[in-house]
Amino acid sequence: MSWGITPASAATDIIWWHAMSGELGKQVEKLAAEFNASQADYRIVPSYKGNYTETVTAAIFAFRSRSQPAIVQVNEIATATMTAAKGAIYPVFELMRDEQERFSPSAYLPAVTGYYADVDGNLLSFPFNASTPILYYNKDMFRRAGLDPEVAPRTWPEVGMAATRLRDSGALCGFTTSWPSWIHVENFSAFHNLPIATRINGFGGLDAVLIFNNPVLTRHVAQLADWQSAKVFDYSGRGQSAEPRFQKGECGIFIGSSATRADIKANSKFEVGYGMMPYWPDVAGAPQNSIIGGATLWVLRDRPRAEYKGVAKFFAFLSRPEVQAAWHQATGYVPITRAAFELTRAQGFYDRDPGAAIAIEQITLHPPTENSRGLRLGSFVLIRDAIEDELEQAISGRKSPQAALDAAVERGNKLLRQFERASPDR
Repeated sequence: MSWGITPASAATDIIWWHAMSGELGKQVEKLAAEFNASQADYRIVPSYKGNYTETVTAAIFAFRSRSQPAIVQVNEIATATMTAAKGAIYPVFELMRDEQERFSPSAYLPAVTGYYADVDGNLLSFPFNASTPILYYNKDMFRRAGLDPEVAPRTWPEVGMAATRLRDSGALCGFTTSWPSWIHVENFSAFHNLPIATRINGFGGLDAVLIFNNPVLTRHVAQLADWQSAKVFDYSGRGQSAEPRFQKGECGIFIGSSATRADIKANSKFEVGYGMMPYWPDVAGAPQNSIIGGATLWVLRDRPRAEYKGVAKFFAFLSRPEVQAAWHQATGYVPITRAAFELTRAQGFYDRDPGAAIAIEQITLHPPTENSRGLRLGSFVLIRDAIEDELEQAISGRKSPQAALDAAVERGNKLLRQFERASPDR
């Protein structure tokens, strides 16, 4: 046995809990492998923990039992929850400064960083996977319905007309969407420059109050309910449950995350077209800009010091234009830096893959307003459940759209007040 030789496995392991399955999970493994191969001191070890809610719940429990990972991927709507857990998180701007890694927030797209910065513009978590809803359509079904396969419907009336034609030509459903609250309340509001809550959608303080039960959204939900009765629109459930219906050719139009582009391309046996999210043309200020979904990487405290040096190096690696550009091109998530966007354009990717730039064009359509910067609302995972409960009541005709949205606002405000009372720095 030879003594004194440091084994090759002496690298410091850094555990990274994430919520990426399928094609995206493979891309996460690839990123970790590339970083691990680029240096010998640290080894990123990705570990899939279930969906976003399961992952963040696991991290909270792990922190209590002191078995937390160094990095956890947390979805955008849990930002307020993470921010409130002050003793548990190591803000990214502090980490990068402490470890003397180059980190310039101005290098990142404002539509992405705005969601995850504090009031002074300091980044609290590392932007990782940012997506926005876009419209997908089945060009083969459009041809059969006598619709122009090269033109995506731009407005909600155009979506309704195209979906009616698709139904008339034999489609099981005209259009469907995933993530009902994210698309039909959160992004709908931003794209029409309407507030979801007071206090700059919660960025201005914990005492924000939900106010999305306005005439524009009420009319939109009423239209969805009307279309549902003829299967022009067909509600497919929460989360991503609608996506397979588009891939199988049941629905000719699908509004879902730009990040499912890789999956849709891999699993659809037809030519896919792409467009921006629809808007109501009679609403002043529409279209404004859409907001992001996805997640960031949060750093948790109370890990050995050596791990934090490795985390900072990993984040610097993830910020490299070539790494970002490859991630963006492989997944459909938007690039988080301007340099990665410019590099992707220079590589001719957007010329070869016409739908790929739509998400970036849409989040940068106009400079974000107070209504379209994002949301910073406590317990929003639970609020989203309440919104989707009520949307389901309205779309199925069990409640009037106004009654459903009023109830969603009332239920959501109760959750906000509970969160406010429980927050230490209120």
